[in-house]
Amino acid sequence: MQYRPLGRTGIKVSPYCLGAMMFGGIGNPDHDDCVRIIHKALDSGINFIDTADRYSAGESEEIVGKALKGRRDRIVLATKVHGPMGDDPNQQGNSRRWIIEAVEHSLRRLQTDHIDLYQIHRPAPDTDIEETLSALTDLMRAGKVRAIGSSTFPVSEIVEAQWVAERRGLARFRTEQPPYSILDRSIEREVLPTCERHGMGVMVWSPLSKGMLTGRYRKGQPLPDSLRARVFPQQMSDARNLDAVESLLPLAAEAGLSLTHMAMGFVLAHRGVTSAILGPRTMPQLDDLLAGAEVRLGDDILDRIDQIVPPGTDVGPNGAAYIPPAILKADLRRRPAAERAAA
Repeated sequence: MQYRPLGRTGIKVSPYCLGAMMFGGIGNPDHDDCVRIIHKALDSGINFIDTADRYSAGESEEIVGKALKGRRDRIVLATKVHGPMGDDPNQQGNSRRWIIEAVEHSLRRLQTDHIDLYQIHRPAPDTDIEETLSALTDLMRAGKVRAIGSSTFPVSEIVEAQWVAERRGLARFRTEQPPYSILDRSIEREVLPTCERHGMGVMVWSPLSKGMLTGRYRKGQPLPDSLRARVFPQQMSDARNLDAVESLLPLAAEAGLSLTHMAMGFVLAHRGVTSAILGPRTMPQLDDLLAGAEVRLGDDILDRIDQIVPPGTDVGPNGAAYIPPAILKADLRRRPAAERAAA
């Protein structure tokens, strides 16, 4: 396994990061089976695990904690905070109040005294970034967190966080975790160059575009019975995504690769990407992903992928990506009706 620097933290991580979102009730509820999957990943050379407090309401962190008993010191452990963890409106978000409480819950579930990389799972427009960075800085000084990062932040907020950290003398985000795949390439425009400029490590999520790049989802065929199809039916049946998949499949076959292995090789070929997050639910899924760990794509294949999906473009919708409030809420884009009428 060729380990890579995690930005400028001095930490070395494997190109594959084991994502734990599918461990627990949302994916695989069998704790013992999940532990076996984690151990298989570690035995293969993976030293990087990413989870979040909200994955299966904390169950994922509990499973990871069980799996790392006796092996914790050799693992770079990452988790995240932001998503709702109860009905209380203050049990979520990026406030100091919640971050200080949430980290204690994560430490308990993970059965550890520190988190190597603590990430803010999504932006919170109602919270000053200085408030968030101040709380994270205190956790680092207390030894509970080693490094901090963001996840799915727009480039403007990545830059603002770096600026605030410098001006206020606070710890800065050392990593970003954005979505990236052959079908989701918009981060190539600004996010990846900005992260390189600031020396940030990048761990990309959904390199298989939620399973679209496994070959299970085909044009003219019924959607398979899967969690992704139930949660993201628009994306998984989008004609633009399916057309791109139909063009990519023969390219992968010509290269002697499965579409899955070509897709993983694609994201790891980008100079700004540190690690690609795997999200297996079963042991066969992990085995298939590990079988492609040594795949390296040549310029000829990368050039032909660029012809199918141009650099910097997203083919279709990504239902889990961050959508800014100004896009979601019409009243943030329009002047008040009375003002418009008077104009």
